[in-house]
Amino acid sequence: MDDAKMNADLERLERLMSPCVLCPRECRAERRSGERGFCGLGTEIVVSDAMPHYGEEPPLSGRRGAGTVFFSSCNLRCIFCQNHQISRKTTGSVLTPEELAEVMLNLQDRGCHNIDAVTPTHQTPPIMAALDIARRRGLAIPYIHNCGGYESLEAIRNLEGRVEIYMPDMKYGDDDLARVFSGAEEYRRHARAALTEMARQVGDDLELREGVAVRGLLIRHLVLPGCLENSFTVLDDIRAAVSNRMPLSIMSQYTPAAQARHHPLLGRRIRRDEYRRVVDYALALGFSQLFVQEVDNRHLIPDFHRDDPFAWE
Repeated sequence: MDDAKMNADLERLERLMSPCVLCPRECRAERRSGERGFCGLGTEIVVSDAMPHYGEEPPLSGRRGAGTVFFSSCNLRCIFCQNHQISRKTTGSVLTPEELAEVMLNLQDRGCHNIDAVTPTHQTPPIMAALDIARRRGLAIPYIHNCGGYESLEAIRNLEGRVEIYMPDMKYGDDDLARVFSGAEEYRRHARAALTEMARQVGDDLELREGVAVRGLLIRHLVLPGCLENSFTVLDDIRAAVSNRMPLSIMSQYTPAAQARHHPLLGRRIRRDEYRRVVDYALALGFSQLFVQEVDNRHLIPDFHRDDPFAWE
């Protein structure tokens, strides 16, 4: 990718930030003038933590860990968020692009296989500026755009040539659930469009070297209790929008957290049979590269009654 195009892409990304249309919310906050967006941030980089992380999927964590950078706040408001202590707050270390570049280089020096940017959507322009600085200073490991799937197609287009690995969540095939659970309008349409563009840029598979990913696409889907049709539609959408070749991480780790603890649908863990049905459906669609998890039913909440409209089968 030539420098002129890269510079033009970065300029376009920066223009998307004020008035802000970086994500499908299009809150149009004048972030350069000090106004805060839906995410609660201006133009600064705010980092909650950065560390080698060994809990990502094996091709990402490898033996030496993913170089994970947790960015504060989020453009979604998932009532079940497992990282709500980070995603609901705008506090953290405020960094310049030069300082974030040093964080990235330090993670490389510690042996990490990649830079794993968690929830970067609302901070993408300064993150890309930092990545450019880090590349000029010798950063040679892949950059992972680890996002929630609720992405602006225009923003994703302007990441071409900078992102080696995309790892989006595909949370919803049901827009009503997206609206109620994450406060997101038209999640399905935006996620499908972004996924298609990601695959165009990096392909629909993961390229590995010595078992570690260096380029490509990996999609995550968290199975929600009592929402199997949502999961089935997500899998249909992935196959229809791209293919059934890409790796899928089907996650069973849902835990009632934050506002979901007392929710009539979300106030329990998923059951083994629910998770198994989603995995079986993926296999029936021809997906063969699956990362799966165990389901620990010891933490299920069983006290629902048959006359409850949300009773489980």
